[in-house]
Amino acid sequence: MNDQQLLRYSRHILLDEIGIEGQDRLLRARALVIGAGGLGSPAALYLAASGVGRLTLVDDDTVDLTNLQRQVMHTTARVGQPKVESGREALHQINPDVEVVALRERADAARLGELVRAADVVLDCSDNFATRHAVNRACVAAGVPLVAGAAIRFDGQISVYDVRDPASPCYACLFPEDGKFEEIACSTMGVFAPLVGIIGAMQAAEALKVLAGSGRSLAGRLQMLDARAMEWTEIGVARNPCCPVCAGRPGVE
Repeated sequence: MNDQQLLRYSRHILLDEIGIEGQDRLLRARALVIGAGGLGSPAALYLAASGVGRLTLVDDDTVDLTNLQRQVMHTTARVGQPKVESGREALHQINPDVEVVALRERADAARLGELVRAADVVLDCSDNFATRHAVNRACVAAGVPLVAGAAIRFDGQISVYDVRDPASPCYACLFPEDGKFEEIACSTMGVFAPLVGIIGAMQAAEALKVLAGSGRSLAGRLQMLDARAMEWTEIGVARNPCCPVCAGRPGVE
């Protein structure tokens, strides 16, 4: 690190759990963020501010006026722009040294596999089960840790699915692909603005811990927030030995 970097990241470097070595790992790290909306905005902003070397943003949508109530990476002046382009501008304003790859696309399974293999951590900031399962399959196949968050109305949840650990479940262990989960959109049900900030910031925190090799991640634990009462609930999540997505991984007897 040069003098400017030592100064910029000094508050991380002061932490025993990160230090020079951990910050250097962040500077060399590659993070893939799926979705540049409510969750992806705070997640990407904190990753860029923390010095993650390369951020890849994937989203095929454009900035809409209704997004601005919660998607803090975008501005009124950028309404109508692709979200990934708006995001790249915002991230470079915070940290011009971070490489930002802006991909305006809806990645299919093959493309997701390619993108995930090039990443050190994946943050699923999408808003539908089809994308979440596709991202999970790609992470399982590539052996890349996944930080998944979700938020709707006043309810949020977050967990880490780290398939490098034989005991860690994958997303499909908890939410089977053939499960009957109701698809709810914030465009019809609404979402409390700070909620996505809380969950997205936590996704960034979990990703940074994974990349820096510090602390204990949320792997094997699902945290759920009821923002009406600001109450957290945590449940343990076991790996499903019959999971059709990850049953072939080592560790299941």
